[in-house]
Amino acid sequence: MESSNGTDRPSHAPRLRLFLAIFCIITGLLTTTGLVVVFGVGKWLVREDPLQPATAILVLSGGLPTRALEAAALYHEGYAKEIWLTRPDAHADPLKELGINYPGEADFNTRVLRRAGVPAKAIHVLDTPIVNTEEELDEASAALKAKGGKDVIIVTNKSHTRRVHILWTKYYGSRGVAIVHGLPDDDYVANHWWRDPGSMTQVAHEVLGIINAWGGLPVKRTPAPTPTEVVADRSNGANAPEPQHAAAD
Repeated sequence: MESSNGTDRPSHAPRLRLFLAIFCIITGLLTTTGLVVVFGVGKWLVREDPLQPATAILVLSGGLPTRALEAAALYHEGYAKEIWLTRPDAHADPLKELGINYPGEADFNTRVLRRAGVPAKAIHVLDTPIVNTEEELDEASAALKAKGGKDVIIVTNKSHTRRVHILWTKYYGSRGVAIVHGLPDDDYVANHWWRDPGSMTQVAHEVLGIINAWGGLPVKRTPAPTPTEVVADRSNGANAPEPQHAAAD
């Protein structure tokens, strides 16, 4: 159609179609990328190293008794002559002062290792109490450096291996080499984590932990109140929680 002065009116249809096409392409790419990331994050969290002889085998806190049993198996296979345990026992010392026996996770892991045939002289509990994975790796890497060792095998769950790698490399790599080993019989479902409630929880926990590690650890877990603090709170009428074992992961 011609205008009254004999010239054609400009058409916006081609420009609109081009805009819509570009928008659809970008949306499709973003959607596809998002789906790949979401569905692939479960497998990405698993970052294991080939096993090789090391100075010691470190059992990260949590996962009783499977992590300790796997460490015992590695010990019997000759990968190291020592097994190191951490001490997530925030309440043990105050309760001992009250004359109350409160076995910590290190005690239970020691019993598991002894039952699995590991001699007592090969089991070493690191001294400093810990409350999270960062503190465990700090304590273990310091022990490795003090011993003059080169590397340590770290036993944990598969979903936890990526975060352990990131933390060690970023903060403790100058003290030695970490050989991160996931449990072979772990029930973590990496390929279809969104179908398994337990795996969903692990993915959420690990992704948040990795973001925290990348950000310089701005969020730090603090120890729960000691029993003396709990008693004091109850005497004031406060509803304080029961003491619990620390979960270092």
